[in-house]
Amino acid sequence: MKITLLTQDEPFYLAENIDYLANNLPDDVEIVSAVLFNASPFGKKETFYQKAKKTLSIFGLKFFVFYSFRFLIRKLQPGKKVPRILKKNNITEIRLEKSINHRDSLDKIKSYDPDLLISIAGNQIFKSQLINLAPKGCLNLHTALLPKYRGLMPSFWVMKNNEVKTGVSVFFVDEGIDSGPILVQKEMAIGNRTQEQLIKDSKQLGMDAIIEAIKKIKHGDYKLIPNIDAEKTYFSFPTKEDVRDFKLKGKRFF
Repeated sequence: MKITLLTQDEPFYLAENIDYLANNLPDDVEIVSAVLFNASPFGKKETFYQKAKKTLSIFGLKFFVFYSFRFLIRKLQPGKKVPRILKKNNITEIRLEKSINHRDSLDKIKSYDPDLLISIAGNQIFKSQLINLAPKGCLNLHTALLPKYRGLMPSFWVMKNNEVKTGVSVFFVDEGIDSGPILVQKEMAIGNRTQEQLIKDSKQLGMDAIIEAIKKIKHGDYKLIPNIDAEKTYFSFPTKEDVRDFKLKGKRFF
């Protein structure tokens, strides 16, 4: 089975996780290529300056300095960058000049003849031609227990809302937002984790869930879990007031 990843050049968490995924796949399964979007933590395309200004404005100076320092450290560690991890694992990097749904982009992805697409932090809207491009479908990893916490930054919202548990969901993508049928779902207790630790741990759990999903697809022995719209909650990007409430509740970012 050949897989194409749809992911982003995210500087903090993805490189190690993609490396783990690539080295723990079932036999006869390989990641042959990866579409690499520019990093977009806010769910839309923005310049570096816009991202920095928005981070500082919403999350405050301490958060901004912490992640700016982390970003600079990662810049000095080329082995921990997503493109370097792709090269290490002989995964062809695909950079698209147009929207992922453009015919030229679809043709480029299809040229690698993937059996399955997997989105990990994919940050573009996927339309039907992309969703149906690979014969075994298109999976997405969402770090929450769907149908709850659809949308952006679930690690922030589950902590702000004092949830005692969260988890990950691997689901078949449809044209909605985090609304497709679920193939694998795994729970984890939140405990006293910081948001940074929750992101790290849920990403690791997510890689194991993806591996389990691939095995199910490979053997064809799976039963889908309904992702029921009537039970959904949806969250967008937090405001300053949301961040203030997060801190007042004793939650920590790092």
